[in-house]
Amino acid sequence: MRFLNFNITRFLSILKKEFIQIRRDRTSLAIAIGMPVIMLLLFGYAVNTDVEHLPTVIWDQSQSTASREIIENFKNTNYLDPNYYVQGYQEVEEKLDSGHARVAIVIPPDYGKNLTGGEQATVQVLMDGSDPTVARAASSAVQLLGLNKSLQIQSERLQEQGIAGSSSMPVNVETRVWYNPDMKSTVFNIPGLIGLILQNVIAMLTAFSMVREKERGTMEQLVVTPVRSLELLLGKLVPFILIGFISLSLILVVGIFWFKVYPKGSVALLVLLSTIFIFTVLAMGLLISTISKTQLQAMQMTFLLILPSILLSGFVFPRESMPKFLQLLGGLLPLTYFLEIVRGIFLKGIGLKYLWQDTAALCLFAVLLIASAAKKFKKNLD
Repeated sequence: MRFLNFNITRFLSILKKEFIQIRRDRTSLAIAIGMPVIMLLLFGYAVNTDVEHLPTVIWDQSQSTASREIIENFKNTNYLDPNYYVQGYQEVEEKLDSGHARVAIVIPPDYGKNLTGGEQATVQVLMDGSDPTVARAASSAVQLLGLNKSLQIQSERLQEQGIAGSSSMPVNVETRVWYNPDMKSTVFNIPGLIGLILQNVIAMLTAFSMVREKERGTMEQLVVTPVRSLELLLGKLVPFILIGFISLSLILVVGIFWFKVYPKGSVALLVLLSTIFIFTVLAMGLLISTISKTQLQAMQMTFLLILPSILLSGFVFPRESMPKFLQLLGGLLPLTYFLEIVRGIFLKGIGLKYLWQDTAALCLFAVLLIASAAKKFKKNLD
């Protein structure tokens, strides 16, 4: 059967060959099915910027009711866990140097006395700044606690003096967090992992497909057959399209039912736009496959794609804080636009009205990459 110089029978023969080859290659099949779930679980738990329960060393020189109260206040923030109680600065330094503690709280001997006498009481908080994220979170937590504690004590002192203090602050700054009220990093990361995992798994499998034919010598057999380049190209891509949809389904199921991250927007729109991204990644993998001479080269080029995708796409670090040059480089990655799409649908519940620019950019990448891969692909041994 022919259609516009395209032979359906030859195409189906290549398609059948690819499915048989994938079925026999159990390693690739296991990677295609198992890796998306494994990567989602690993990244979902490992890539977590929420800072809680930091091990904390306490040197309480006051040993008063007031000092024990403020230690309990620190503990109740859930940011600090008083794990160690020591009796000197040397022990404090040892705990911080060894990494057993990330925060140290030093309460001076006159803390309780000063507080009772109406004077200013000082508490020293030392933080391990080798990880700035941890230090910033701990610093914000202790400063907020200190402010609240000061306001509470000041209010109690005014009441003791018979002065009716106002229950309201002179300036009230009311904050509300939309889309992710609990500010959990998992809710932000899981949608992004959909794009990252799809790209890595599909691009890697597709990149190896054509190179494997060259290394095994089966390309020579295909050259002498009447199979045309388009028929061979589509025949090799269709199985990976199905693998892409299987990977997408597994990721969505695990993300929704295991991590409890539910899409607020249209799932149908998410699947539709994910389809465009899958075709884009397939073309990217095929382009790598046609350029590479060996599977080792294909693997190196694929890994060369993975690292910039993690760093420059906005998956972990906000692109707005990057230098303009790196923002431009990130704009050359299809994943950058897909992350905006998938997070917009998952977290904000928005549609094409707000996502059309990212969708247009993704479509442009798909057309350019598919055209480049088709032009580069030739049914020969070179």
